[in-house]
Amino acid sequence: MKKNYNLSIIIIGALFFVFGFITWLNATLIPYLKISCQLTTLESYFVTFAFYISYFVMAIPSSKILKLTGYKRGMSLGLAIMAIGALIFIPAAISRTYQLFLLGLFVQGTGLSLLQTASNPYVTILGPIESAAKRISIMGLANKLAGIISPIILGTIVLNGIDKIKEKIETIDNTNKIIELNKLSHKVITPYIIIAISLIILAIIIIYTNLPDIKNEDDTSNDKQTQKTNIFQFPYLILGVITLFLYVGVEVLAVDTLINYGKYLGFKFAEAKFFSSYTLFAMIIGYLFGIITIPKYISQENVLKYFAILGIIFSTVAILSSNAFTSILMIASLGFANSLMWPAIWPLAINNLGKFTKTGSALLIMAIAGGALLPLLYGYLSETTIFNNQTAYFIFIPSYLFILFYATKGYKMGQKSKNI
Repeated sequence: MKKNYNLSIIIIGALFFVFGFITWLNATLIPYLKISCQLTTLESYFVTFAFYISYFVMAIPSSKILKLTGYKRGMSLGLAIMAIGALIFIPAAISRTYQLFLLGLFVQGTGLSLLQTASNPYVTILGPIESAAKRISIMGLANKLAGIISPIILGTIVLNGIDKIKEKIETIDNTNKIIELNKLSHKVITPYIIIAISLIILAIIIIYTNLPDIKNEDDTSNDKQTQKTNIFQFPYLILGVITLFLYVGVEVLAVDTLINYGKYLGFKFAEAKFFSSYTLFAMIIGYLFGIITIPKYISQENVLKYFAILGIIFSTVAILSSNAFTSILMIASLGFANSLMWPAIWPLAINNLGKFTKTGSALLIMAIAGGALLPLLYGYLSETTIFNNQTAYFIFIPSYLFILFYATKGYKMGQKSKNI
């Protein structure tokens, strides 16, 4: 049993590494596609919209698929779908068609939706609920380590010399401009071929691995909560879905907008391409803190409360600071504030759902759509006459305030058990 438990943790850890590697490539793709496809700031943030909206669209279908396939085959299928999404980047790059890039991102997000719907409840239920945040923190380390690596790798490949390329295409005639933009677009082909092959290999490995299914989540014996008739009779879950929506939105904002924001503040792409990795490095520090302290020294709900307060402080300083480096540093520091929110929100929201666990998990996965909408709202606001790239970050404040509400009161609403 112990051997199977450790093997399961290792497999899920590998999948979380894949989540991170694919997800945080968007931080590089946004400025890259903005130049190669000649986009406005708002248009460039449809990268995050196409990727994260797939979670909203596919979460419920994913839960139904998992009921048919089980966890292991569902995870393998998710990886295969992600590989197809990566391969769509080939014709997208050849034709330099932004809509095809967005389709590829949507398909990748679809595969990730299936993987997330399976893996998050799996790692939550695999041990005591009190230490679920610690287990998810370990998964988060794998996720964010990959997130640090992936934009550096892709950034080195596709953003190398981008400042000179950008200056060049602004001065040459239209014919030569198209030639240069096509060359830039083709840079993404090889990386995504390698990604597709890697995903297919991992899908095959998962199929032939002895990964046990977790069945006790549907056990309705000795569970008073399962006497309820529908998922909407769990207020703490519904509030948790809203909280997760806002959390994912602010997390994506703090990573995927930072390269463009650095460029807005006057940094060269040669420097700015590393900024998103700073945020993810801050998240790793937060995850290490969680692994050491939860639940021995601090509870999941208190972590969520204190880190929401940190989020309010860091974002306020970033918005008000007149120093470019300080503002960048504060946005990057939000990585630390955001780090333990997913590990804390998930077990608080999913606790005592009994037979509704898979449906509740699907709703929480749908909430990842916050990563689709908040960056798009930020991109829209940043181009208005009222706001700019810095002041548009004000949307952090109400988001963190709601997360603080959930950490203090929201997670208790409708709870009959104090064992959270």
